[in-house]
This record gives sequence, C-alpha cells and structure tokens, in this order.
Amino acid sequence: MILPPPNAISFVRIGLVPVFLWLLFGRDDPASAGLLIGFVGGTDWVDGYLARRLDQVSEVGKVLDPVADRLAVAAAVIGGWIAGVLPPWFAVAIISREVLVGIGAGVLAARGKARLDVRWFGKVATFALYFAIPAFYVYAGGWSEFFRWFAWGVGIPGLILYWYVALQYIGDMRVALRRDRARVSSAGTDPGEAT
Repeated sequence: MILPPPNAISFVRIGLVPVFLWLLFGRDDPASAGLLIGFVGGTDWVDGYLARRLDQVSEVGKVLDPVADRLAVAAAVIGGWIAGVLPPWFAVAIISREVLVGIGAGVLAARGKARLDVRWFGKVATFALYFAIPAFYVYAGGWSEFFRWFAWGVGIPGLILYWYVALQYIGDMRVALRRDRARVSSAGTDPGEAT
C-alpha cells in the first residue's frame, strides 16, 4: 500500500523520534539531537500543507499529524529534562500544559464532542518553542553562547503564550461541556426533542 505524501511525512516524523532519543542518550550528542528535533518540529506544517494542497486530507492524517507533534514534543521535553539539557521548571511547565490540555481534549472526545480548533496564537507559541528547545540542545552540545540567549529569548515568550492559549482552550472546553449539559437537560424534559 502506498501512503499519500502527507501521511508518509507524518510517519517519517514519528520514525525520527527514536533516532532523536538514540542521538541524545545512545551517542550523548545533544547538539545533533537538537538539530534533528528542530527539523522534526520545523516540518510540522509540511504534512498539513501538502494534505490541503494535494486535496488529500484524511481522517488518518488528522490523527497522525498531532501524534507526530505530541511525540516529538514529549521526547524533546522529557528527554531534555532527563539529560539535563532543559531547565527543569521549563520542562515541567511545558509538560503540565500538555497534560492539562490533553485531559480536557480526552474528556471532550469521551463525550463525543468535536476536537478543539487550533488557535493561531497556539501555532505561534508552538513555533517559538520549536525554536527554543533545539537551541537549548545545541547550546548544551557546546555551541555558541548565542544559542543559550536565543533559547531564553524565544522560549519565555513562547511558554507564556503557550499557557495563555491553554487557558483559552479550557474556556472552549467549558463552553462545549455547558452546551452539552444544556442539550441533555432539554432532551430530558422534552423527550420529543431527543435525537
């Protein structure tokens, strides 16, 4: 079976995560690991762009793309925390946000709700973190002091924006759950309205 190009790219991005971990822990080469995870993060938009451009948007692709993103972020942040590449509080702030939004999305999915729409500021925040995290890695690998300052200069605003968008998502989730409760409540009082 030949995969459509967007799905193939998502699979390649997922397949590069173990290579990243091998570079980080097997070869003890944080600079190369950082460059690779930067590439994986930097190609985040490619699969979605191709899917829309080639009219190959699929349900599989809608699952693969976020899976590739979440795996890359989890590997980079948890791996960087364990390896001492990322400041612990920075790693915890990213992980906590991911867990919080993930739980909320899981609750919505369990109730049969549509997934949350991606916010533009969320993309900007993710883009900033996709630059900051690899910069921490290459700095830890012995590269110029510039990368440390760059990581902080992009990472702090990115992290603040990341949490700001998380709070917006929480608001979106509350609205969706409130609508669901109102729909169930009105269906319970008037059985004829139930679908």
